[in-house]
Amino acid sequence: MASGKEDMVEDTAAHKERSKFHSLARSLANKGFSFLVKAVDKYAPDRLLLFGLNFLDRRVPNRLITFAIRAIERLAPRRLRSTAITAADEYVPDEVANSRKICAVIAGVGKYIPDEMIPPESAGRWENLRTKFHIPKLVSSGRK
Repeated sequence: MASGKEDMVEDTAAHKERSKFHSLARSLANKGFSFLVKAVDKYAPDRLLLFGLNFLDRRVPNRLITFAIRAIERLAPRRLRSTAITAADEYVPDEVANSRKICAVIAGVGKYIPDEMIPPESAGRWENLRTKFHIPKLVSSGRK
C-alpha cells in the first residue's frame, strides 16, 4: 500500500512527463506549421489559391459538401472532433494566423463547417479559431 507521500511523488513525476510531452508537441507543431507557412507564402501563387477557393464555391455541388459534412459527423466521434479543435487552438502558432494565404484557405474551407457539427464542450475554442483565422459563419445556400 502506498503512502500519501509516495502518491504525491508519482503525481509529480506524471505531471513532469505530461509537461514534457506538451512542450515537445508544441515545439514540433510550431516548427512544422512555420515551415508550412513559409512554403505556402513563398511558393503558392495567389492565382492558384484563388482558383481553388472559387472552384470550391462555384463548381463543387452543395450536395457533395453536405455529404462530406454528414460523413464526418458519422465517422468522427464528438470526442475526436473536440480533441482536434482543442489541438488546433492550443498548438497552431500565431504565425499561421498572420499568413494571409493560409488564413484565406482556412476561412474558405472553414465557412462550410456548420455549428451543429461542433461539440458543445468545444464551442469556446471554435470561436477562438474563428476569430484567429477569420472564419465566417456558414454560408447558407439552400443545401439539399
